[in-house]
Amino acid sequence: FMNHNIREVFLKNIRVAIAGVGNCASSLVQGLEYYKGRNEGAFAGLMHARIGDWGPSDIEIVAAFDIDRRKVGKRVEEAIFAKPNCTKIFQSALPVSDVVVRMGPVLDGVAPHMADYPDDEAFRPSDEEPVDVVQTLKDAKAEVLVCYMPVGSEEAVRHYARACLEAGVAMVNCVPVFIASDPEWADKFRRAGLPIVGDDIKSQIGATIVHRTLTRLFGDRGVALDRTYQLNTGGNTDFLNMKALDRLKSKKLSKTESVQSQLDERLDSRNIHIGPSDYVPWQDDNKVAFIRMEGRGFGDVPLELELRMSVQDSPNSAGVVIDAVRCAKLGLERGIGGPLEAASAYYMKSPPKQMRDSVACELCDAFIQGKEADEETSQAVAGE
Repeated sequence: FMNHNIREVFLKNIRVAIAGVGNCASSLVQGLEYYKGRNEGAFAGLMHARIGDWGPSDIEIVAAFDIDRRKVGKRVEEAIFAKPNCTKIFQSALPVSDVVVRMGPVLDGVAPHMADYPDDEAFRPSDEEPVDVVQTLKDAKAEVLVCYMPVGSEEAVRHYARACLEAGVAMVNCVPVFIASDPEWADKFRRAGLPIVGDDIKSQIGATIVHRTLTRLFGDRGVALDRTYQLNTGGNTDFLNMKALDRLKSKKLSKTESVQSQLDERLDSRNIHIGPSDYVPWQDDNKVAFIRMEGRGFGDVPLELELRMSVQDSPNSAGVVIDAVRCAKLGLERGIGGPLEAASAYYMKSPPKQMRDSVACELCDAFIQGKEADEETSQAVAGE
């Protein structure tokens, strides 16, 4: 009887691999333990307590990849606390696992300028040989891979995307390397019968979702938005990585288009500036966003809005990833290949199809419940 129950639990779990054991992975792994055994009515911080048959504690990390010598070879529950990780620790007690962080391919995953910064702030690549990612995923019986590669790691993200296709693994792409939103890659996942949720994770209440919501509010209330900016500072490796402007291009595009998509008429590029602004080491994983919006209301009378927002960057996205992983698993169970459009629109900055967030929420809930969207919502999407 006990063996039967253990087998049922094992089969019920969603088997997840992580590519990139940084701050976001740390928050995710901590969160899986933090919510274990908690009353679902007290699940503050989660967008959905349950999706399908799964709560957050039904997600199991079965494989992990990184390139940093302080993480490779360590068990995942130890590696998530290794430098240069600096996110808030809210769940220090973690169960001992047999999941060891494996050496991934470096490719373009490490920006050259990181060598100029102290060890505790930057990546330090291991000398180990990379493992066969495809075989590792197969051996671990992984079902979903969460991609947490650094911004600008175009080759590395595509390497993991190809590995997913070869190993038969769904993908949640949390970074602004365009896979789900690229028609060619989307078709590859579609033909392989594998779901993908992407690209570029939205935080739960982060700068992008707040900026999008305010932008839509201006339009819905009849205020013309003339110009806007979003400036962000932080002290984690994400901000350090993005000091290389050549790596920042996709991130800036992702964030800018996410806000532009909420406008009835696009702003001229001169009048919209959205993107990370500077690296401040002592901020650690604290991200501070400054948003300014200038518009005209009744009688063309000027209206100005300024907002300062401070969040812990990595925990702010972990709950969203927990939802995205469970949606990917639903896609697997339902035999859906290719981008999950509703989930991608709700959880990601650069989905294959941009929607108003209220519409994306309704469509995502309909997908989770296995229902068709109502006629009004469907018409709203068709009209965008």
